[in-house]
Amino acid sequence: MTGRKKQEKWVVAAKRADFQAIAQKFGIDQVTARIIRNRDVVGDEEIRKYLQGTLSDLYAPELLKGCVEAAELLKEKIGQGKRIRIIGDYDIDGVNATYILYRTIQSCGGDVDYEIPDRMKDGYGLNVHLLELAVQEGVDTVITCDNGISAIEEIRYAKQNGLTVIVTDHHEPKYEEQEDAAESWETGIYDEIEGVSICVGTRRYLLPEADVLVNPKQPGCGYPFKKLCGAAVAWKVACLLGRICGISSSEEEALLPFVAFATVGDVMDLEDENRILVREGLKRIAVADNLGLQALIRMNGLDAADINAYHFGFVLGPCINASGRLDTARRSVRLLLAQTEEEAEQLAKQLKELNDDRKQMTEQAVEEACALIDSGAYGDDRVLVVYLPDCHESIAGIVAGKLREYYYRPVFVVTDAKEGAKGSGRSIETYSMFDEMVKCDDVFTKYGGHPMAAGFSLEREQIDELRRRLNENCTLGEQDLIEKICIDVPMPIDYITEDLVEQLALLEPFGKGNEKPIFAEAGLTLLGARILGKNANVLKFRVCNRAGRIMDAMYFGNVEELRGYLEDRYGVQRVQELFWGRGEGLSLDVTYYPSINEYMGNQTLQIVIKNYR
Repeated sequence: MTGRKKQEKWVVAAKRADFQAIAQKFGIDQVTARIIRNRDVVGDEEIRKYLQGTLSDLYAPELLKGCVEAAELLKEKIGQGKRIRIIGDYDIDGVNATYILYRTIQSCGGDVDYEIPDRMKDGYGLNVHLLELAVQEGVDTVITCDNGISAIEEIRYAKQNGLTVIVTDHHEPKYEEQEDAAESWETGIYDEIEGVSICVGTRRYLLPEADVLVNPKQPGCGYPFKKLCGAAVAWKVACLLGRICGISSSEEEALLPFVAFATVGDVMDLEDENRILVREGLKRIAVADNLGLQALIRMNGLDAADINAYHFGFVLGPCINASGRLDTARRSVRLLLAQTEEEAEQLAKQLKELNDDRKQMTEQAVEEACALIDSGAYGDDRVLVVYLPDCHESIAGIVAGKLREYYYRPVFVVTDAKEGAKGSGRSIETYSMFDEMVKCDDVFTKYGGHPMAAGFSLEREQIDELRRRLNENCTLGEQDLIEKICIDVPMPIDYITEDLVEQLALLEPFGKGNEKPIFAEAGLTLLGARILGKNANVLKFRVCNRAGRIMDAMYFGNVEELRGYLEDRYGVQRVQELFWGRGEGLSLDVTYYPSINEYMGNQTLQIVIKNYR
C-alpha cells in the first residue's frame, strides 16, 4: 500500500442563501441549513422533501417509460401460465433486483424461476448460452434486471428463437457521437439488423429490440429522476404488477429494504427519490420478514435495529457481492429466499467467509499494484491502466476503487481471463469513464457502465493500445488530479453540542451524492496521542483549540502515514513525546465530523478526523 500522502486542495463551500430564515422555518440550526444548501437542495418544497420526505413523495411508476407495458405483459403471461425466467446480474444490485421480481411474480401466481450469470464463465448480463438454456427448458418470457440495455445481439437471438423479452435496467445505452453538431443525426427511430437505432441530436442510440424496455436512461423516457439503481427500476415494475394483480400494498413496502440495500451497495447518488427509498428501507430492516437478511446481519455481529447506510455499503453489501465474485451469486439469491433459519444461517456463514477471503485477495492485489505504480512504470499517465495478470478478475473493480482513492485519478485494472482479458474501472468526478470508453469502442470486445465505473473485455494484445488511447484522449489538467476536499462549515469545536450532533442525523442517510458533512478547524493543538484497536489501526488524540476547548479526536485512516507526516514535520522525538502524553507545540489543521461517544453509560462529545494538514 502506498505510504505517501496524496495532494489535496481544501475549499470552503460558498453557496449563498438566507440561512437564518431556513433555520427558523424548519426548526434547525443555521449550520444544518448551510449543509442542506451545500447539497443543492433549494426551495421550501425540496427542503421539506429532503428532511421529511415519505413514500407519498415518490414518483409514480407509470412515469417510467415501458413500466406499464411491462407490468401488463407480465400479468398476461402469468394468466396464461407461461414460464417466466428472471436473468439478473451477479452483484448486489442484480441480486436484490432478482429477489424483488421473483417474490412479486410468485406472489401474483406466476410460474417463475431465475438465473444469474456466472462471472467467470458467462460474463456480465445476458449471453447466448443462458438464452439457449431458456429455450431448451421451455421458458416463454425472459425478464432482465440490472442488465440488458446493451445486449443487442443476444436479444436478437432471443427473439429469433421465440422468446418474449422484457428488459429492466439502469445502465447507459450504447450510442455513437456525431462530432460535428451542425451535421447531427436526423432525429428519428430506425429499425436495423442488430436492434433499434434512435437518433437524438448528436447522439445515435443503439437499443435492443426487446418487447419492452424499462430504463430511465433510455431516450424518450420522461421519468423525473434518472439515477435509480437496477433494483429500484425492478421495484417500480413490481409495484405496478402487484397493483394490477390485486396484491396488498404492504408487499411493496416489504421490498423496500432490498431497494435500499441495492441503492447504497451500487453506490447510487443518495438524493431526491433515492434518499427516500433508502431512508424508508432502513426504517423497515428490523421488521423485515426475510430470514436471510436477518441471518446476514447477525453473522456480522450487528443489530438489525442499528443498521444504517454504512453497514449496507461496507459490511453487508460486500458479503452479497463476494458470492458473485468468488463463487456464484445464486448463493446470495438463495440467502434472500431462504425458507428456514437453519438454511439462512448456513448461507450467511458461507457468504461471510467468502468475503473474508475476498478481503485478503484484495489487499494482496492492491499492494502489487501500488508497487508497480510507485516504481514509475506508468510515468506521467493521467489515466492508469494497470495490468495485473494474476489478480482474480472478480476483484478488479474493488482494486481499481482502492487505487483511485490512493492516487486520485481514473483507474482501469485489467486481469487475465479464460478468453483474452477482462477489467473494471473506477473514475473521479471530472472524468466520465463510460464516455471515454465510447471513444475507444473498437478496442473492446464488450463494455458497459456509468460515468464513475465500468466493466469490459478485450484481447490481451489491446491492453497497451487501451492505455495509449485513453491517455492520448485525456483532457484532465493538473488541477483535476488534485482531490478537492469541500468543507461545508469552518466550525470551531467549541460550537459542537449534543443537540447539534443529534440534529445532523436528520441529514442521513449519508453516501454518494449526500456525503457526510465536513467541518474544519485550523491549528488544533495536540495534547496527547494513543494507538488503539486490535490491529493498531486507530489513532486517538486529545486536542485543544484556540478557545481552550479540549476534546477527544479519533482518526481511522492510515495511522502509519499520519504518524510519519507528524514526524517529518516535528521530528521523531517530539512525536514520541506526544505519545507519552507530553505533547508540546504540535498542531494540525483538520476536517472532521462531530459525534457522541457512549461508554459505560456516559456520553461525551468527540470529533472524527477525516483529513489533516
